Amino acid sequence: MSPTAHLVIAPILLPLLAAIAMLVIGSRRIAVQRSIGLLSCLGMIALAAMLAWHADGGATTVYLVGNWPAHLGISLAVDRLAAIMLLATSLLALPCLLFATGGWDRRASHFHVLFQLQLMGLNGAFLTADLFNLFVFFEVLLISSYGLLLSGGRGPRLRSGLQYVAFNIAASTLFLVAVGLIYGITGALNMAELAHRVAQVPAADAGPLRAAAGLLLVVFCSKAALLPLYFWLPDTYARSPAAVAALFAVMTKLGVYAVLRVYTLVFGAQAGALADLAWPWLLPLGAATLVLATLGALAAASLRVLAAYLVVGSAATLFIAVGLASAEAVGAGLYYLVHSTLVGGALFLLADLVHRQRDNAGDSLRKLDRMGPKALLGTMFAVAATSVAALPPLSGFIGKFALLAAVPAAQATWLWPVILVSGLLVLVALASAGSHLFWREGGDEPAPGRVPPLRAVEVAATLMLLAMGVALSVFAGPALRYAQDAGTQLMAPADYIEQVRGALPRPGVAP
Repeated sequence: MSPTAHLVIAPILLPLLAAIAMLVIGSRRIAVQRSIGLLSCLGMIALAAMLAWHADGGATTVYLVGNWPAHLGISLAVDRLAAIMLLATSLLALPCLLFATGGWDRRASHFHVLFQLQLMGLNGAFLTADLFNLFVFFEVLLISSYGLLLSGGRGPRLRSGLQYVAFNIAASTLFLVAVGLIYGITGALNMAELAHRVAQVPAADAGPLRAAAGLLLVVFCSKAALLPLYFWLPDTYARSPAAVAALFAVMTKLGVYAVLRVYTLVFGAQAGALADLAWPWLLPLGAATLVLATLGALAAASLRVLAAYLVVGSAATLFIAVGLASAEAVGAGLYYLVHSTLVGGALFLLADLVHRQRDNAGDSLRKLDRMGPKALLGTMFAVAATSVAALPPLSGFIGKFALLAAVPAAQATWLWPVILVSGLLVLVALASAGSHLFWREGGDEPAPGRVPPLRAVEVAATLMLLAMGVALSVFAGPALRYAQDAGTQLMAPADYIEQVRGALPRPGVAP
């Protein structure tokens, strides 16, 4: 086994060990906890970069936890798709944590521990090669997100948080039922092994297995806020603390990842009677969700709500890419996934900066005459809006252009107008918000001394995320090439299946 194989488990162990160290140290030593957390995030970026570089060779690196054979024990695997998700998560996590160190982390009990555990859950979900451990890591990240969202909350945030908890508990119950059905029918949960067994399932079991696959699809689409299961997201994200909401921007992408992984690998073209059962649903539902998210953005009365609807819209765009079921479209979607994760997180951080510069005047977009340093925040908003609205030369334009180019001629007649008109309306929503926030004249001047100064660490964290989005544009060539290679690898999963099923225990190491 190559030394790289042992790195596969490191993105799970690093945040877990950081969380344990923080618990031992105690919450009173906040400076030490911050240092451990930031070092952990930096380490995860380095690990994700190394794994991404190694995965670019096309091989799938498999790690057998406990040294059991893949079909019996827990398997972890890294291909280009998993590497992209790990890198996007780690790049988002560092600015989010840096923003929280501006002071909010003091308000939430065990914030840093929960933050690291959520990263552990996210990384584990991207790395696991079996369905049951996908469920386990879903629960780890969800339980951590409950603590991050509800800690220190009261009033509207507490109500939306409890709705979020109830919704996800219901979805997790369906997930467990689906996993139990699949195991009862096939006798396996390793996804590569399932890909082999589902293709050979007897006709009598095809109906129950289809029902279980449908339940899984509902669960994954609910995590990604696809119509009609998106209504929980705007209010929950809009009321979350800024650093938490920004990190949540990658959680909707986890639902998209799970659909990509499971429904290309287990229920893909090689699945016999159950082949490609998800694709007919995803394209129309993605388009409908994009339309409704755009209308929500137009009607948004605050920058936080606007950012939340834009997250829904980005997930819908990704489902359109997935629903096209081609390597080119999926590759364009993966590039867009990284873009939307970074810029979505930046918008939540920016919304919090704007909100606290308005002399406690509420969160209405019509009450921004009390702004402080308009020039800096206005410039940051302009960069974020340009990227979100898919205007050249930033990454949003590149991702949308690549997606439009991948739409087949037969579907372009209706799909191009949906994508282009929704993009135009998002631009209108952002322009309206910007004009109210930064250029509307009139109103009262803020009372002296009441507007808090911008915290340098929070501004730096927001600028860091925006700079990452700009870098994604500057290096669009290699980034888009990597994403397209990931799409090609994903839509032809035979090598992944062979390498995971054929992974051998390490010699001389007893299970």
